[in-house]
Amino acid sequence: MPGPLAGVRVIDMTTVVMGPFATQILADLGADVIKVETREGDNMRHVGPFRNPGMGHIYLHAGRGKRSIVLDLKAPEGRAALLRLAAGADVLVYNVRPQAMARLGLSYDEVRAANERIVYVGAYGYGQRGPYAAKPAYDDLIQGAGGIPALFRAQGNPTPRYAPVTLADRLTGLHVVYAVCAALFHRERTGRGQSVEVPMFEAVVQFVLGDHLGGETFDPPLGTPGYARLLAEHRRPYATKDGHVCVLIYNDKQWKSFFAAIGEPERMERDARFATHSNRAAHIAEVYAYVAQVMATRTTAEWLALFEAADIPAAPMNSVGDLLAHPHLEAVGFFRWEDHPTEGRIRRMAVPTSWSDSQPEPGRPAPRLGEDSRAVLREAGYSEAEIDALMAKGVSAEPGG
Repeated sequence: MPGPLAGVRVIDMTTVVMGPFATQILADLGADVIKVETREGDNMRHVGPFRNPGMGHIYLHAGRGKRSIVLDLKAPEGRAALLRLAAGADVLVYNVRPQAMARLGLSYDEVRAANERIVYVGAYGYGQRGPYAAKPAYDDLIQGAGGIPALFRAQGNPTPRYAPVTLADRLTGLHVVYAVCAALFHRERTGRGQSVEVPMFEAVVQFVLGDHLGGETFDPPLGTPGYARLLAEHRRPYATKDGHVCVLIYNDKQWKSFFAAIGEPERMERDARFATHSNRAAHIAEVYAYVAQVMATRTTAEWLALFEAADIPAAPMNSVGDLLAHPHLEAVGFFRWEDHPTEGRIRRMAVPTSWSDSQPEPGRPAPRLGEDSRAVLREAGYSEAEIDALMAKGVSAEPGG
């Protein structure tokens, strides 16, 4: 069953995590994604563990479903080849700064001259209308600039920390995916391509302030920024007698069930802090501290059974290793094993969405560097002799070349 983006061709000029994550999703959705790489390849190819150099674990996931072509874009012949590819493509995605694209002679105007219907999407650190337009950016920098480490400190952690996932990269990558899809829809309606910028900083700030703008929403302000429930010190997995459990006792019905289950059915009537949703929100730090104290009195298994019987949302605290054998993920077929042509047996994650028609499926395994150089150049109209000449000059390359 072809995915919903079957027939869409994407030129992928992205590296590391943000862009490759976005284009991996586009490939999962059925697009033909052509990954354009230097002779050294994407940096994430070289981050282990790996069985073979250039085939690192993160790259194997982010590179699936794509084809790889090597082009030296600093060479005139490489730029010309890229423009020929763009002439037959629907989308071009890049994640260097626009100034770098301009230096390569691949600005929007220059690419549009080769294909006026192209959807040209740039994902980089900062929007180009502000004073930070030319600043470099990586996930750690944007997490810090966007307030995430400061939120950890505001919650009571003594040291500011980055979230231990590439949060800014992957969050921005999702913005890239919907931007591509929406721009393609717009083109279907109007016949016009366009340039779209997806800045990391603005994406993360929107994400953070969606929760934490708080009293600064209003003019004049009705208090300080911050959502007290999310910043409460005890908003964390609760320690039990023998481990941890994750639970959110939220509405009145759940609180009544909780107090009945622990033998305090009258607490909501005699303790005003728990009486209403508004009161609990106003005293959220004390409310969570109380729950933390109570949770330490029983085992994880006892609490999970109690919460199940009381219809209160709860879950065990899984480690990353626990996820690999999680019964729900096994039941929905989230993990599959595949035989990679060069890397042996590898674990593959499924597309997390389910469709009644055009179900997306992960495509071909992640390619070796330059594995598809000849095929892609051939599709762009190059003769075998011309391809041989590009290979001989080092403008393109293939495995073993």
